[in-house]
Amino acid sequence: MIPGNRVSLLHDGGETLPAMLDAIAQARREILLEMYWFGSDRTGRRFAEALEEKARQGVRVLVTYDAAGSFEADRGMFEQMCESGCGVYEFNPVHFWRPRFRFSFAGLNQRNHRKMLIVDGVTGFTGGLNLADPWAPEEAGGDGFRDDMIRVDGPAVESMRSIFLGCYRGDGLDAALADDLPATGEGGNSRVRVLANDLRQHRKTIERAYLARIRMARERLLITNSYFIPSFRVRRHLARAVERGVRVKVLLPVESDVPAVTYATRRLYSWMMRRGIELYEWPQSILHSKTAVVDGRWCTVGTHNIDYRSWAYNLEINVAVEDIEVAGRLEARMEEDIAGSVRVDPHNWRFRSLGQRVLEQFFYRFRRLM
Repeated sequence: MIPGNRVSLLHDGGETLPAMLDAIAQARREILLEMYWFGSDRTGRRFAEALEEKARQGVRVLVTYDAAGSFEADRGMFEQMCESGCGVYEFNPVHFWRPRFRFSFAGLNQRNHRKMLIVDGVTGFTGGLNLADPWAPEEAGGDGFRDDMIRVDGPAVESMRSIFLGCYRGDGLDAALADDLPATGEGGNSRVRVLANDLRQHRKTIERAYLARIRMARERLLITNSYFIPSFRVRRHLARAVERGVRVKVLLPVESDVPAVTYATRRLYSWMMRRGIELYEWPQSILHSKTAVVDGRWCTVGTHNIDYRSWAYNLEINVAVEDIEVAGRLEARMEEDIAGSVRVDPHNWRFRSLGQRVLEQFFYRFRRLM
């Protein structure tokens, strides 16, 4: 845990997208952006134009986007960014004619699922939000996905910068590695740890942090997760927390942008409810958030889903915070979401249709591919 950080919690695209654009506008030396889904729609192009403008002003701009996550994006947008002076790197191409394409199951399956913006080495954003119209507010023509982001100002952002540079392989890398940005910016009182996995020795870093905090929970544990297919190990730790007297609440989407995941998750509902884990379903817009709070003292916001893909294949990042005030704000927001959701009733769940059960069993068998 790194002390001396100021942490802000950002709610949905209506709050997050303007805050990120403002941070880009304020950049003086460097902008690093790592994005799973960088769309070429209205939202994506707003950011592309903002980055191009800063590059023309002499600010170093480096961008990583995932080839699968941004599969439908117009490559002309990225080419225009390069012409404006941005360094752009496509992570793990999925077209066989692209450079660095790897034709293998592992090669195609390994994705960069991170969403990060780092400005001047002292301001960092991460969370579930992608740069695409589904995350824009409905009044702005978007789909209003329910999501969370976190902003960190302070020394912990250097860890985020190091994570970005460890993955980036495009133009401008040598200059970025050689440039130690000054440790300036507004600090605060929050202790922050940046958690990330890679494709090799640190695969379990984020999951281990989750499990450690679940074991330490004594009163209450709240989890919001968009793709929640926990391993038996995770489920066992949640059940043991309930046995210790911890109240465990899990908020899940009633409708996912990946319907197969919803069926696979529901295959586990009965097991979890029998052990006292409370399940709630968000009935409004698509829920895409990945957050957790333990005992109102520790919280995390990031990109990591509690599923096999995040554990085994994806590059992910989470920010963990030890701060009663920050954790309390996030817990209050999560409780508000839960109050607007529907609790899954164990009795009614037993009488769901046979067709529902068949779909749950079918998609659960393929959970490691989702």
